[in-house]
Amino acid sequence: MTMRSLKLFALLPLVMMLGTAATKPATPLAPALAPKPAAEVQKTASPVATPLAPSATLTKQDVDSWLDGFVPFALKRGDLAGAVIVVVKDGQVLTQRGFGYADAAKRTPVDPARTLFRPGSVSKLFTWTAVMQQVEVGKIDLDKDVNTYLDFKIPLKDGKPVTMRQLMTHTAGFEEHGKLTMFEDKKFQISLGDYVKSGIPNRIYVPGTTPSYSNYGTALAGYIVERVTKMSFDDYVEQRIFQPLGMAQSTFRQPLPKAFAPWMATGYRQLSAGPSKFEIVGPSPAGGLSSTGADMAKFMIAHLNQGAGLMKPETARTMHDTPLTILPPLNRMELGFFETNINGRQVIAHLGDTQLFHTALHLFTNENVGIYMSFNATGEQASVGPVRRALFEDFADRYLPGNEMPATRIDAKTSAEHARMLVGNWLNSRRAETNFYAIASLFGQVKISVGPQGELIVPAARDLNGKPAKWVETAPFVWHNADGHGRLAAQVVDGKVVRWSIDGISPFMVFDRAPASKSAAWIMPAMYVSLGILLITLLQWPASALIRRHYKAPLTLERRSLRVYRGVRVGAGLVLALVAAWVVSMSKLKALPSYDPWLWFLQIAGLIVLVGGVLLAAWNLRTVLREKRGWLHTLWALLLLLATIMPLYVAWTFGLIAMTVNY
Repeated sequence: MTMRSLKLFALLPLVMMLGTAATKPATPLAPALAPKPAAEVQKTASPVATPLAPSATLTKQDVDSWLDGFVPFALKRGDLAGAVIVVVKDGQVLTQRGFGYADAAKRTPVDPARTLFRPGSVSKLFTWTAVMQQVEVGKIDLDKDVNTYLDFKIPLKDGKPVTMRQLMTHTAGFEEHGKLTMFEDKKFQISLGDYVKSGIPNRIYVPGTTPSYSNYGTALAGYIVERVTKMSFDDYVEQRIFQPLGMAQSTFRQPLPKAFAPWMATGYRQLSAGPSKFEIVGPSPAGGLSSTGADMAKFMIAHLNQGAGLMKPETARTMHDTPLTILPPLNRMELGFFETNINGRQVIAHLGDTQLFHTALHLFTNENVGIYMSFNATGEQASVGPVRRALFEDFADRYLPGNEMPATRIDAKTSAEHARMLVGNWLNSRRAETNFYAIASLFGQVKISVGPQGELIVPAARDLNGKPAKWVETAPFVWHNADGHGRLAAQVVDGKVVRWSIDGISPFMVFDRAPASKSAAWIMPAMYVSLGILLITLLQWPASALIRRHYKAPLTLERRSLRVYRGVRVGAGLVLALVAAWVVSMSKLKALPSYDPWLWFLQIAGLIVLVGGVLLAAWNLRTVLREKRGWLHTLWALLLLLATIMPLYVAWTFGLIAMTVNY
């Protein structure tokens, strides 16, 4: 795991908000507060929800013309390499297009029928399809303890087990797990069984209560498919999904079999930065697929046609329309799919991101329309996120429009009061708490504030123009994006806002208020001040020595006091060195077992250095007080003690000395 990946994880709310889709109107959030008087809601127009007539006809000719005007410019502008885009309608492929390069050096164009892309987490839909097939034949029960199917044990959380339904809705309670998620060298590849047994994440939420997106949970579901069918996951998907649908250019096998390798699109961070190597996804059922646009069209058509060729219609309906409501009225998780409703239309979908490939699949279930897009580069400043989002939103607005903004408005005074209730720092539910990965939840807290007119300001939630979205409160604690798609909603308990999310991520992530003990609002400034004090203390040592040498003034301290004087400065230097070691390590670290010895060293040395630094600083303060050196020396000694306590507090609170390499 690199520093870049850690930062991306810390800023995951921002990444997802920029890259995900929009929503439909639904019933207002019902807060735990008493209902507001009717006078506080101002009527401005008739209610919404009636789809508008399309602004263009959904035909191959029109879609192709639209894509030709959109995609080539977006690729060049965003430093992207290539893309495949497929639209299906009424059981047929409406259009399938390749744009840009599968391999820029060879100038190989993208062929939608033959070029393989990596759909990332869209792969999960195949895993969930496999699970539902086994539910259909009675080998898996959605609500039974998954330990029933395993040859090892997932520990209980508050006496409650994990169920398959919770795995499919990302509510099993697992903390974030990143080790062996993506790598390039096949020597690190282990079997699916070894993967799920060797690194069980801790469960930090009561099951069924909090959505926390989990690649490990999907890998566990894939392993259960292996156990109940007595087939490898790769074999099962090939025989039970790919073959029935005629998906001959698709595979979960990693590295790619020789027959597929020549057709694999090259992945790029940015096109201008040159090619990257093939990514191996450790939890393969969560993201290991390689497939063509044409094959993904077959998968979309099957699900739009009530699972035809894969499962019975009633099984497909259960999968597509059994929503879990965590934070109404926002989009919800279905069984594997999640809602990306837009323009009053019911849409089920999944997105996928590796480090190089970025994908989206959306199914308009009532209109029998699907769109799939995949890109083989991240682009300059992650430009692929806004491009992917714009393609979906523009497609919906052009061909499947509808009114989305409700007619009602909360009066300005009440809306300002509600906005102020959200002010503060918030933690993403998709996070680690018991290992060093938890430090991301310090860097990545989302801060909400209120503008001069009482408007809600969420800097992480931005429109396609890169500016923070403008939120209009249309119902108590429900805001709509004034200039685009999407909603933000908050949950109120006992008169306090305790949770919120937005449509783009609400099915699988929410934000809970950061407790004071973990709030970056005071921790980050205190940490900066502490490091400054430690640095001044360290630099004062040689600086004062040079001054004394210049004036030939010896350091007049007793032998014991001299040891304390030197020791506390050595301690300050070691604490600073430890912080620097963590920063440098994060810039080089990859989530692989080969880095475990270094992580152990950092944690063990960190515990010794941080505790030792506090003891030295306390000893120094005691000595200064005993020798009555004056208020200035006493004040600095006290500040130095606090400055050594702060890094220890951060390391303890955010897992830097958790003494584990399971992360």
